[in-house]
Amino acid sequence: MASEIIKELIKYSNPEKAKLLSGFFKTGKGEYGEGDIFIGVTVPEIRKIAKKYYEISLDELEKLISSNIHEERLCCLLILVKKFEVGDEKTRKDIYDFYTKNAKRINNWDLVDLTAHKIVGEWLTNRDRKILYELAKSGNLWERRISIISCFAFLRKNDYKDALEISKILMADSHDLIHKAVGWVLREVGKKDLDVEEKFLKENGRYKKMPRTMLRYAIEKFDEEKRKKYLRGEI
Repeated sequence: MASEIIKELIKYSNPEKAKLLSGFFKTGKGEYGEGDIFIGVTVPEIRKIAKKYYEISLDELEKLISSNIHEERLCCLLILVKKFEVGDEKTRKDIYDFYTKNAKRINNWDLVDLTAHKIVGEWLTNRDRKILYELAKSGNLWERRISIISCFAFLRKNDYKDALEISKILMADSHDLIHKAVGWVLREVGKKDLDVEEKFLKENGRYKKMPRTMLRYAIEKFDEEKRKKYLRGEI
């Protein structure tokens, strides 16, 4: 069945879109997406295919997640999300295990952002979250991003603890993609409970020490006057 999915993706492929996507997702030498190959299929088109083939086995999905083609890996992951949503407890556990085993293949920000909270986060909602702390300390950029993006599942239930603790771990991260992800999560905490976010930012002057991009994302929804004070370090 994996071969059928690949054939369908090829039908939707577009060389001009592929070139644009390759640039957008930084696939050049030394960039975060180095070596990733795009064939120019849009996300809505991939979703359409994923919906059609969501009953595919995990053994067949191994072929897609191992592919060098970005859209094949994304299709695999969107299928996993669908299977997880409709699956029983055993199926969900198998999907979670498959996802975490293949975390290093989930190697661009869209792959992480569209799926981590829907699989890893949802599975861990009422379970031990130790693995997120291990991923947060990983030398692999994408595993670190999975650790923080997964926390969106907890935020929906007004559970902020792990999101804030993992944000602390990632505060000194060197990569801009982590700065953006942490800031994004902190912004969502603030939308749920502004006092919780501000307490976190102010604690030991944390907002003055965090990367500028992270801070800008975190305070994006603040009123203009307060935002400027944070940026000037006057809070």
